[in-house]
Amino acid sequence: MPILQVENLRTHYFTDEGPVKAADGVSFTLEKGESIGIAGESGCGKTTVAMSLMRLIEGGAVVGGKVILEGLSLLDMPMKQFRKITWDKISLVSQAAMGALNPVKTVGSQIVEAIRLHMDLSKSDAWERTRFLLSQVKVDPLRAKSYPHELSGGMKQRVMIAMALACNPQVVIADEMTTALDVVTQAQVLQLLIGLQKELDLSLIYISHELSILGQACDRMIIMYAGKIVEMGPTETVFSEPGHPYTQKLLSSNMDVHSDCAIPESIPGKPPDLLNPQSRRRQVKDLLRKDAYDPHFLHRALGGALIIQATMQRDRHHA
Repeated sequence: MPILQVENLRTHYFTDEGPVKAADGVSFTLEKGESIGIAGESGCGKTTVAMSLMRLIEGGAVVGGKVILEGLSLLDMPMKQFRKITWDKISLVSQAAMGALNPVKTVGSQIVEAIRLHMDLSKSDAWERTRFLLSQVKVDPLRAKSYPHELSGGMKQRVMIAMALACNPQVVIADEMTTALDVVTQAQVLQLLIGLQKELDLSLIYISHELSILGQACDRMIIMYAGKIVEMGPTETVFSEPGHPYTQKLLSSNMDVHSDCAIPESIPGKPPDLLNPQSRRRQVKDLLRKDAYDPHFLHRALGGALIIQATMQRDRHHA
């Protein structure tokens, strides 16, 4: 049985113009010891999915679906009960380490606080575990007395990983954890997390724009666009045989230093309006029913995501 089950997750942000359907029917499972990557362009809903799992949505709400972690329904339990299992069963490595760490407290004291809230340890034992966690992520334990501004970007990210592991969680969500780092530090942090996953038998959810990072770290891949999953499968299959046109475009945007220089193909138009995506899907169906496929018209009227959908439906219709 999967350690985590996400079923038909729907999360909306509320605006004056209506609810923005940022995650619309997202479903996947995560096995014990498995790593899964969620990729897609900015605004596709991948971070919204992560924040929904952690119940950290601001300016909106999870309006439907289920999240089951080891038999516990995370979205149905009272927030007080949920807070008791965060860090203990599921934790988050934030994409903005500097913003996530309290600038007026030492990094060690922040890890100790999390440990003492969720584990029955004395203050001295909590500090001892903090020093162990820092050494585990290749940070000098003496840095426990340092403030966030005294650490480099890579060190701050390692501290966030140590904090996420503080209470031995079963599931860790790593949200864009390498985005602000240089490529050398990215590789170091990635190899660190891959090693920790094997050592601790963690179940990991990676969220990133960097397909090359997900390709190295993940057993399975999820590709999201406009709040929906458009493709999901083993990483090797998604990279070698992408089935969805959007996935193909996304992979083609990766630069290959060994090939001739070429500008990657883009998707013309705008993404679909997440305030009312259903109306645009109906527009596509109506156009196809009338056999009125005109790519230039669709570029202007419907946006890139629906061009892909229209192309696939038209090709199936004429096959």
